[in-house]
Amino acid sequence: MQSTANYLWLIADILGQGATANVYRGRHKTTTRNKVLVMEFCSCGSLYTVLEESGNAFGLPESEFLIVLRDVVAGMNHLRENGIVHRDIKPGNIMRVIGEDGQSVYKLTDFGAARELEDDEQFVSLYGTEEYLHPDMYERAVLRKPQQKMYGAIVDLWSIGVTFYHAATGNLPFRPFEGPRRNKEVMYKIITEKPPGAISGAQKSENGSIVWSDKLPISCSLSTGLRSMLIPVLANILEVDQDKCWGFDQFFVETNDILHRVVIHVFSLQQVTLHKIYIQTYNTANVFYDLLYKQTNVPPQNQELIFEGRPLDLEPNVQAQNFPKTSEENPLILVSSEAVNTLGLIFEEPTAPKVNPRYDLDLDASCAKTITGVVCQAQKISASLLHYQELVRKGVRWWIRIIMENYHETLHKKNEVILKLNFCISNLAGSLDSINHNLKDIETKLLPGSSLSDHWAYEGGTHPEDKNIEKLRVLLDLITDIYHQFKKDKTIHSKQKMCNHFSKALSLFKDECVVKYQSFLKKAQEWMRKMHLLRKQMLGVTNQFVNIEQEVFTYQEHIKKLQILLPHKALLGTCSDLKPPMSPGYPSQNTLMEMTNGMRKLKAEMEAVAKELAENNHILERFGALTMDGGIRNADHL
Repeated sequence: MQSTANYLWLIADILGQGATANVYRGRHKTTTRNKVLVMEFCSCGSLYTVLEESGNAFGLPESEFLIVLRDVVAGMNHLRENGIVHRDIKPGNIMRVIGEDGQSVYKLTDFGAARELEDDEQFVSLYGTEEYLHPDMYERAVLRKPQQKMYGAIVDLWSIGVTFYHAATGNLPFRPFEGPRRNKEVMYKIITEKPPGAISGAQKSENGSIVWSDKLPISCSLSTGLRSMLIPVLANILEVDQDKCWGFDQFFVETNDILHRVVIHVFSLQQVTLHKIYIQTYNTANVFYDLLYKQTNVPPQNQELIFEGRPLDLEPNVQAQNFPKTSEENPLILVSSEAVNTLGLIFEEPTAPKVNPRYDLDLDASCAKTITGVVCQAQKISASLLHYQELVRKGVRWWIRIIMENYHETLHKKNEVILKLNFCISNLAGSLDSINHNLKDIETKLLPGSSLSDHWAYEGGTHPEDKNIEKLRVLLDLITDIYHQFKKDKTIHSKQKMCNHFSKALSLFKDECVVKYQSFLKKAQEWMRKMHLLRKQMLGVTNQFVNIEQEVFTYQEHIKKLQILLPHKALLGTCSDLKPPMSPGYPSQNTLMEMTNGMRKLKAEMEAVAKELAENNHILERFGALTMDGGIRNADHL
């Protein structure tokens, strides 16, 4: 570019050439001196285009939603620090770029309606998009009703609340039957009559009542942990009464509290549920146990954790930043010491949309888009069902290993007790033989290839080898191709082919993925119940051995005292390892009677242990009914 005092021109913008000079298109330097906004070009579209993708028809994945939350909160914090109100926040005005780390970065744009406004100031002009407008502004801007209300900076909070709900669920929170733009009066009724605490309201039928909800829908992919923190935020910024609505200070405190937490992934083995525990890095294990109890209803005293095949015992004061690093693929495994109900993944089965029999390009394209979103959701649910089953298989294998280690530890304690009792329990030899027989039987049943195995976990349910996810992907690609044809081509297309693909996808999802998963869940519940009973029996035997060991120690001390009173030869046969008496003497009748009664009591306790182990044998035999060949297979897949 070149210029003179009054003109400037581009070298490339040439109009013609003469013998001695070139002619360029010049522009005068006069200006209105109006300020303009020049913003970065964002090549990846907006949050709205992301939500329009079929894979996000039911809301963003949790990781992507947290990025949106982080960037929007940071952008709004910058605006408030500079006294700016945006007045038109919506997904279409939140642009997306890809950062150097490959993750999304979202940026607030379109400041045409923005103006300077401090927290204690108000304005009267109207701007914004109607679905995201604060109710007070909606009444005047959309319904054209005269009013003299003043608006503050917190009108942006309502728009943020609607945007966050839209990003989390794929839908607007407030929906008249025919849509917000076709039924503006009902839309105004919904947003102005919203009860406190409600975060959504929808009209299901024409002239029907409004269905309110204070929860996010089941189809939303956000975890229970994130939902529990996000819902109060939405409820308090989607508040009609500006006096009750949070201010920006409270909003920033609560959202930053969410963003600064770390996530601990936990899989409840008996409940077959995956949880994300959001916890501050400085919180201790005791806080973690309480948060885990809120999501699983397993009291802290009943919580036992397994990580990478080993029991995990967190010290009460250890901080969350020092916990093992977890992920959805490698979570902590939670086992309850008391029986709990099996729940499994809670999901809403995708339903087929109504297909219009007549050919209409616009309607068919819209229908194809809906079907594509439904199949995407079915694929996601199927992937989660498979992931849950793989975690059960891994957890079952680890639990068996730990039970085996407990068995060997108990066996070692038993041997120690027997060594201590050898010199004084000759009358209990028969009982000890019975105990040895029972423990040997338990060992046999716990060995690989015996009745207590995880074979059932590999016989039932769906497996990666079934390729169900890949089959759904193929059907999804076929449907997506038809969907794109509907969008581009103006000719009539074979709708039947799309419907056939959709029927196959739903059939594969329901008849293969869901049915096998439910069968797998029933087998898992039965196995968990029986394993729980066995484990309690084994703990009972272990505790009895500890008590017997204490009794043996007590009677050893009695014998040492008696040796001082009885002649050396009287105890030589049973107590050869004790020192000879210092002086001869004779015990009293009461002392001898006390020792005799004690030995009888000890014998009775050993017989009780033998009975417990015999009952364990019976339970282990019943475990055999859960397996086909008793082997542990496919362990390398976990």
